[in-house]
Amino acid sequence: MSAYQALYRKYRPQTFDDVSGQLAVTQTLKTQLITGKMSHAYLFTGSRGTGKTSCAKILAKAVNCLNPQDGNPCNCCEACKTIDSGACMDVLEIDAASNNGVDNVRDLRDDAIYTPSQVKMRVYIIDEVHMLSISAFNALLKIIEEPPEHLLFILATTELHKVPATILSRCQRFSFRRISQEDIAQRLQYVAYQENIDLDDSAARVLARMADGGMRDGLSLLDQCASATVGELTAERVYACLGIAGERKAAELMGYIAAHDTAKALELLNKLYSEGKEMGALLDELACLARDLLILKTAPDAGLTMLSGVATDREAAALAKQISGGELVAMMEQLEATMSGFTRSASRRMDAELCLIRLCQPELQLDAQSLNARLTRMEEQLKSGAFVVPAQPAQAVKEEPEEEERPPMPGDEDAPPEQNAPVPTPVQEKATPVGFWAELVAALKPEVVPGLRGFLTTGENAQIKGVVRGDTVILQCKNEFVLGMVNTQDVLQLTARKASAILGRNVIAKAEDASSGGDPGSGMARLMSFGRSHSDIVNIKDN
Repeated sequence: MSAYQALYRKYRPQTFDDVSGQLAVTQTLKTQLITGKMSHAYLFTGSRGTGKTSCAKILAKAVNCLNPQDGNPCNCCEACKTIDSGACMDVLEIDAASNNGVDNVRDLRDDAIYTPSQVKMRVYIIDEVHMLSISAFNALLKIIEEPPEHLLFILATTELHKVPATILSRCQRFSFRRISQEDIAQRLQYVAYQENIDLDDSAARVLARMADGGMRDGLSLLDQCASATVGELTAERVYACLGIAGERKAAELMGYIAAHDTAKALELLNKLYSEGKEMGALLDELACLARDLLILKTAPDAGLTMLSGVATDREAAALAKQISGGELVAMMEQLEATMSGFTRSASRRMDAELCLIRLCQPELQLDAQSLNARLTRMEEQLKSGAFVVPAQPAQAVKEEPEEEERPPMPGDEDAPPEQNAPVPTPVQEKATPVGFWAELVAALKPEVVPGLRGFLTTGENAQIKGVVRGDTVILQCKNEFVLGMVNTQDVLQLTARKASAILGRNVIAKAEDASSGGDPGSGMARLMSFGRSHSDIVNIKDN
């Protein structure tokens, strides 16, 4: 019984025509082989799994093939068979990650001067060439610049920026693009047919999307799922096998976020966690979906061809109408920050839950970006007509206006006693007590959020100053950004409670912008303008 061979090795391309998604590269190489205008050094760059090493091996066979077929190796002659089996001593594949020292390159350089013994050309394939040390690159430089006629270098790297310019200038560079999802799905269907794997079209698309442009990753994922599944391999079985959230679950979760339904969102998260779903993969699905929705809002027509496939086109179009662009940007940054913190997190589940709560309840965050996201949502609702301002109840009209009272005049001695009563003087505003603001700052600091404590100072350059006007404590903010931090229900209620205790009477708290003026285009200025033009709205809630 022969040993099992991984699918990505078993179905490695054997000719240039077998390579998927790299037509520009393969066609150029075939033309050079046919015309005999070959270079002495090639540099293949691109992300992992895009065919760099496969093309390098095909090129090594093609230059030594005894019976080439339109630029492709025949794979039948003695030279092709020897190279395929790895027995050819003149075609060497070197891993620069483990052979990156100057001594390794010097040995290679000393051996390269000898003519090949089995084939026409000696070929050196140096994989991950960016891992070579500077001294190793310097040792390689001379022989790459002026190699013997029988020598061919093929360098491959995923990090082009780490290769010295002196090496780049001496090689023909070929860039391998990420393979499209359509090409990967088509190749997966071909391999599944050859291996008698019942692969559903939706499962092939899911695997192609998760491969992220790498054919090798797609074949490895297919190998993993097929070995763990009996019967038809569907999208749901792919998700179950790989332990990630399904498309419908990601779209469902995004729907709860759009509706600000924290309870249902947490309930679904807990269900997915209990089923063994990985939190990082779930948040990555949400981030991809948020990116898709932002693209749809920015480019509604062309954006359909740019979607990642996390949700169906219909689901994505419906969700894009429910979430504003500002919210999507803030959402993507929140998801990215949470995922980047997973590496040092003690509890990924807790971090994911906190992230979900913040996404469902953006009012919990007081930063300028969150305020701008909420404002963008209200503006889009106003434009679409989804935001309805409640009508004011009509006031009852008095049937008979009361006679206007006048103060008593001289000569009104015979007037009734109540008309001779003195006119009551208006109540004078109570002045701000000395030391009131310092005492209020000391009372507020222990109970406000950490981000607000730095604004609570008592010096002349303080960002906030508190004054008493009658039965109202006014928090005078130096600019509109500070106003956005302070002008929340929680802060104002806390201020009123602490001020009432200090003054010995019930007072209310308000916040105002004490600056001479603000940029009308900024988020807080727009919010204040929105509030002035809709002063009959008492509580604004995100719907």
